[in-house]
Amino acid sequence: MSEACIPRKGKRLVGRTFRPSWMSGSLKGAIRKKQKAYREWKKGGISKETYLSEFRACREAVRKAKSRVELDLARGIKSNSKRFYSHINRKKTKKEEVGPLKNVDGVEINSNLGMAQYLNEYFASVFNKANEGFRNRGSRTEGNRGGGIDITVSEVEAKLDQLNGTKSGGPDDLHPRILKELAREIASPLATIFNESVNSGVVPLDWRIANVVPIFKKGKKSDPGNYRPVSLTSVVCKVLEKILKEKVVKGLEVNGNWDELQHGFTKGRSCQTNLISFFEKVTDLLDKGNAVDLIYLDFSKAFDTVPHEELLVKLDKMGIDRKIQRWIRNWLRGRLQRVVLKGELSDWREVTSGVPQGSVLGPILFNLFVTDLGTKCRSGLIKFADDTKLGGIANSEKDRDILQGDLDDLVNWSISNRMRFNSEKCKVMHLGMTNKNFSYKLGTHSLEVTEEEKDLGVLVDRRMTMSRQCDVAAKKANAILGCIRRGISSRDREVLLPLYKALVRPHLEYCVQFWSPMFKRDELKLERVQRRATRMIRGMENLSYERRLEELGLFSLTKRRLRGDMIALFKYIKGINTREGEELFQLSANVDTRTNGYKLAVGKFRLEIRRRFLTVRGVKFWNSLPRETVGAKDLSGFKIRLDKFMEGMV
Repeated sequence: MSEACIPRKGKRLVGRTFRPSWMSGSLKGAIRKKQKAYREWKKGGISKETYLSEFRACREAVRKAKSRVELDLARGIKSNSKRFYSHINRKKTKKEEVGPLKNVDGVEINSNLGMAQYLNEYFASVFNKANEGFRNRGSRTEGNRGGGIDITVSEVEAKLDQLNGTKSGGPDDLHPRILKELAREIASPLATIFNESVNSGVVPLDWRIANVVPIFKKGKKSDPGNYRPVSLTSVVCKVLEKILKEKVVKGLEVNGNWDELQHGFTKGRSCQTNLISFFEKVTDLLDKGNAVDLIYLDFSKAFDTVPHEELLVKLDKMGIDRKIQRWIRNWLRGRLQRVVLKGELSDWREVTSGVPQGSVLGPILFNLFVTDLGTKCRSGLIKFADDTKLGGIANSEKDRDILQGDLDDLVNWSISNRMRFNSEKCKVMHLGMTNKNFSYKLGTHSLEVTEEEKDLGVLVDRRMTMSRQCDVAAKKANAILGCIRRGISSRDREVLLPLYKALVRPHLEYCVQFWSPMFKRDELKLERVQRRATRMIRGMENLSYERRLEELGLFSLTKRRLRGDMIALFKYIKGINTREGEELFQLSANVDTRTNGYKLAVGKFRLEIRRRFLTVRGVKFWNSLPRETVGAKDLSGFKIRLDKFMEGMV
């Protein structure tokens, strides 16, 4: 009887019955009125002018209705970009879909259920076998190092308030929007459940199952290996995971067990800090006339093959609270997954290894698992989750042997930890005019030489001029701008400007403090995208580019890159990245009352790639900043003062 009162959302009809989001009852009436006027005009019942009057009124009503919807999309683009892409995708004639897949015998699989079953079988095939010792230790409760866990109501309520209501729910059908809106009412009972779960070690089955969504990466769509399994897990469990993650991180900070080489999923670190830290050393070595070899390493199905028993042993060595350890053990134990594809569900499969992609604890558990990776390396090594880079001088056979020895140590680590390198994706890049192009082996496999490699989303080539990356960034940005032009009918500033800032400009500025263009032609290539975007706005067509920027309150991309350089330097010198900043920058010995108090030493350089690197190019402008700007107490205050200082710049 209670189910009769629950509203159910039916499947949206397609074809002729599809109703655009901007269509309303009054607008449908205006369209019928126009159609009626057209028929009467054809019969000679009314004049052409009368029909045209109805036509213009209907067209204006449609334009205003579309503008209202598009304005709403633009205003919410930062918090909910899904609505924009849904709006665009509805207009596409060709939809992005999974498959059809081909099995090992070359037989094509077309049905959604068949593809879901086959993908789930493939995803499960990469798992490491479960360790029986792990199964038998699942109920251990002794040794509660760290005392009891106390999760407060305010903690739970704060995490519920932070939920994104536009995200998908898990297999338990509890949507994050419901949890967010009922945060105050359910925080207390959830806190009780969370405390009981952690202190007893019991993890409900609903928290250990996942709906897996296959996300296409690249390559052939018929190959199941080209899909990433993203797990949709219980949102309630994710709330608890966030709380436990904070406690784990706090414990690691107290114990000093952080991985200094890890930049992935780490507070204050990012792809950009990874690239700057690594290539600071590389460009410095090249500038001094050395040959440098870079080795890019890639684990095969890294997140899916983490062996649970080895992970738990490492957590214990790092001093993680025993109750949290036990909860994580039982959270990993007996996991099940199924693939969801267009409403079709595969059978459940047991998950015997790995950390769930899409969970909150998964990334940090992976980071902790690979903490001891590369600790014996004599060459430069840096990590971003499972992406690992190794680099060093390659002037002589002795240098080559050091790099090869480090590679051998990494292979030994992978064997002892039951993780496999994907030898086909591990490559070496030779840099420097005098490079002798030494060969390296990963186990028994000879590494392939590459001329360019995508490094954390940035295309790096052996010349390091960054021209290829500029081409890629401009192409991506222009593609999104084209989607906006075709999918959005409004040309109002209030619609196009937020869409440009949120969707287009980030492609031109992703990690740009690392790959800032070296040549004028590349600067113009990027600037041309913003010129095109500003010209699309109504009323800006006949104005000069400089005037358009002034009217829209925008900086040129060149000025924004300079601003970004200064923000990065502030973080390194006075902000959250001061530890890396001590290695990247040196304070000048010539400091007097006329300087800003944080004057940096100007580095020497020989090559253009070194002169254009952040740690060299940014110093001159930083030293010219006023004392009150550099003396800001926090980043937000620095940005305000910096923008005020840069407003008058050409």
